[in-house]
Amino acid sequence: MSAKNDANASTTVSVTAAATASATNTGEAGGATSAAPEAPAPYQPLATETEENIQHSLFGEILDWMLAPLLLLWPLSIAITYLVAKTIANQPFDRALEDSLSVLTQQVREVDGKILTQLPGSARDMLRADDVDTIYFQVIGPHGEYVDGDRDLPAPTGDEEKAPMGAVMYRNDSMHGADVRIAYSYVDLRKSRAERDASKEQHLALVQVGETLDKRAQLANDIIKGVILPQFIILPIALALVWFALSRGLMPLADLQQRIRARRPDDLSPIEPGQVPEEISPLVRSLNDMLERLSQSIEMQKRFIADAAHQMKTPLAGMRMQTELALRQTDQDEIHRSLEQLSKSSESATHLVNQLLTLARAENQTPASKPFEPLELSALARDIVHDWVQASFARRIDLGFEAAPEPVELFGNPVMLRELLSNLIDNALRYTPAQGSVTVRVRSDGDGEYAILEVEDTGPGIPPSERHHVFERFYRILGSNVSGSGLGLSIVREIAQQHAALVDIFTNPRSHEQKFPGCLFRVSFRRAPRAGTAASGVYEE
Repeated sequence: MSAKNDANASTTVSVTAAATASATNTGEAGGATSAAPEAPAPYQPLATETEENIQHSLFGEILDWMLAPLLLLWPLSIAITYLVAKTIANQPFDRALEDSLSVLTQQVREVDGKILTQLPGSARDMLRADDVDTIYFQVIGPHGEYVDGDRDLPAPTGDEEKAPMGAVMYRNDSMHGADVRIAYSYVDLRKSRAERDASKEQHLALVQVGETLDKRAQLANDIIKGVILPQFIILPIALALVWFALSRGLMPLADLQQRIRARRPDDLSPIEPGQVPEEISPLVRSLNDMLERLSQSIEMQKRFIADAAHQMKTPLAGMRMQTELALRQTDQDEIHRSLEQLSKSSESATHLVNQLLTLARAENQTPASKPFEPLELSALARDIVHDWVQASFARRIDLGFEAAPEPVELFGNPVMLRELLSNLIDNALRYTPAQGSVTVRVRSDGDGEYAILEVEDTGPGIPPSERHHVFERFYRILGSNVSGSGLGLSIVREIAQQHAALVDIFTNPRSHEQKFPGCLFRVSFRRAPRAGTAASGVYEE
């Protein structure tokens, strides 16, 4: 607070959690913190203990996802190649069967009502001349009577499609325990077109030529060997090329690892994104962001340690001086006064250490480390005010409490909120003169969206120009003669950040004295917690 007068001050300063955090790093924190409470998220394990302890290899993952489909597709490729090879092998032999069938059908005649095959012996020998496969043929009359050829060659069944006259059909069958390929056709025995038109009944003879499948299987095997055998040579070469390509592709990761490992422990400078592949750039940018945050955190800690050491020098030096003075004194009254000063210095040092510990605890507090819980703000504030009644009596200050007419519930950490309100009350009692008043108030805003916690006093107030700085660590307003460490409002800011709350500073509207315009601290919590509701920026009224 300030010893300066500000009768017409009506300025409100609000600083969000993000703004105050940034101001702390630069030494110019804003006058208030804003954000909204966030509901505690239940803990959900991401993986089992076994899975967390397994270290996966990126190289192995990529290799597995490349080789596994390849090894699955290779047998499928062999099966498809075999089917295609059989189809290719069937085509030339089917054409040869068709030629033999065509020659045979031309030799079938009907003479005097009797069906004959005018096939000389040499032609029969040529038809059956095959060193590998066995050739069969058969001629069946219109009424199913045997005419010529092999009697046991199976005829088409009723389920098979009947070939149109003159068309050649193919089917697979078996004979003498061996698979055969059969080409068959129906021959019209009527000589002239007039005879065919005059008779409505069909006068067709069945002609079949079949052969075993040895040459076909041999040709299909030759085709498969010609396709598959080169794959056994190409596949290892392809695997070696994939291995080499992956090794080359992952070399930038190894180079990045070496560059990071070669850094000094205190080197937190960003990694140059242009020196890594495009796919790794997002990872490098995220790493640079983390390094920047870590650098800011370390710098803030160094500054905090330096400030704390500087602040501790005064009470420690005073304690040492008073101790040495008491040792040199022989007058009991002087010794008593030195011991009193020693006690005050000890109390000041203890208060400073306690506030440093509280600030450190508030800065490291997270919802995961100590989850928020539902609480009633009026009941919590009433208990805290009760704890400060004796201190207000000692300072002859009227400490009052105004509860909300209805329950005001929110999610929060009761221990941290107790620290927040205690520091606001302690700050108000320190700066409020005797016979003054401090009032703690709990209420809801007009829409019921926010829970409001207010602490107002009748002290000297805070000038608008100082409201951006009072939340800085160890900051004391020039001319202030009130004892303190300058950490109370910093603790308030940190706890407000943890609860995503908004802190505003006003001139006390109920104080009408020009010398003591008073001050009003207002902390606003969202009653209905929602993720991502924290605001950012600095607001002034």
